[in-house]
Order: sequence, then C-alpha cells, then structure tokens
Amino acid sequence: MGADSSKVALVSGSARGLGLAVARHLRARGERVHVTWRTDSAEARALREEFGPRAHRADLLAEHDAAGLARAVLQLDGRLDHAVHAVGEYVSGPLEETTRAEFARMLASNAESAFAFFDAVRPALRASRGRAVFFGTSGLAGLRARRRTAAYAAAKSALFVLVKSWAVEEAAHGVTVNLVSPGHVPHAHAHADTLDEQRLGAIPLGRAGTPEDVARAVAFLCSEEASYTTGTELLVSGGWLL
Repeated sequence: MGADSSKVALVSGSARGLGLAVARHLRARGERVHVTWRTDSAEARALREEFGPRAHRADLLAEHDAAGLARAVLQLDGRLDHAVHAVGEYVSGPLEETTRAEFARMLASNAESAFAFFDAVRPALRASRGRAVFFGTSGLAGLRARRRTAAYAAAKSALFVLVKSWAVEEAAHGVTVNLVSPGHVPHAHAHADTLDEQRLGAIPLGRAGTPEDVARAVAFLCSEEASYTTGTELLVSGGWLL
C-alpha cells in the first residue's frame, strides 16, 4: 500500500506507544504526519525533535485546543487527509472498586476527547474526502461482560456508537470513519494487564500483538484500498475475545 506524498495525516496521542507507532508508519510510507503531545516530558521533547514543526501541544479535553490543532495543521500543510485519534486512558478493576471519578475520566478520555477531535477535523476531512480512524478495544462487538475492564469497555462502546454514527453522517461527503480495536499489544508504556502471561497464553494465534501490527491496520484504513470500508471495527487481537 503505497502512499501519495501529498497526503497529510494527524495522529493524536502520539507522544508514545501505539499512537507514535502509527505516526512513524504513516510517515515512512510518505505522508506528512502531524503528532501531538499534552504535557511536557522527555517523550514530548523527543517528539518535537523528531517531527519538528509538525509536533503540536494539545489537550483535547481543553476548550479550543482541538480547533487550534486543526488550524495549525492546515496553516502548515494546507490540507488534512487522515485523522487518527489514539487518545484514551485505561483503568482496570471490578466495578465495585471503580470510583465515579475514574468512570467519568474513562468517558472523557475515550469518548469526549474523540468527539472534540472529530468536531475539529471534520471540515478538513470533508474537503479532502478523507479518512478518520479511532481506537477501540477487542471484544466490543459481542457486548461481553467484563470482570476488570468494564468502565474502560463502556467508554470504548460509547466511542463505537459515535464511529458508526459519524460513518453514516459523513458518507455523503466521501469521508470514511472506522475503529481499530487492538488486543494485547505489549510496549514500553503498556498497562500491566497487557503483560499478563496468562492472558497472553490464551490468545488463539499464539502470540501477543506488536505496535506495527496495529500501525499496519490503521494504514490500511487510511488507504485507497479501504475507500469502501466505513463504520466498521477492525480487530487486531489475534483472536482474543472472539
């Protein structure tokens, strides 16, 4: 899947982890990639060094930040073709031990931030007949009960409804909107749950995922090969939670 070097991508939540893997993958195939960081850190400084003027500070839950981010992309490159939202905090534990504040944080980080992000990039994506990709989690389609990740899965389920609804609304404008749902993908900043040997041993394909597995899935959904794919969930889970 080659990419036109004229394409411009924006990847939120890209200071580290899966978001950074996606940003690097899209850049390697020729796209002009914009990345984001929220708080100053070693990762943020490295991001600025690596991506230069296409690295932006943005808190997508702060009023006006998402709109300012979209404006900054357009001011530098004049268009936006691919918008990837890789923001979303995680909490683990049974519901009886989950506080209302933690539940509210899951909804804000995973669903509200996505709403603000897409609201900001929608006009540019309509102009380019572009692609939007959001991050879910494996097992959403079956509406499975969760012993330890119910709050997180509930927030991602809300996001999935938004993705499907955006897909219908934006179809007339030539914009596709999809969800990539990773399973267990160990990386430097992954939660301890992702590294659980018992869970990793239960993956049907016999191995954990890699950030590159996820990045390739996102790249596909941003490609011309996926121009007729919208409102769908692409599982990158090795069969986990089927």
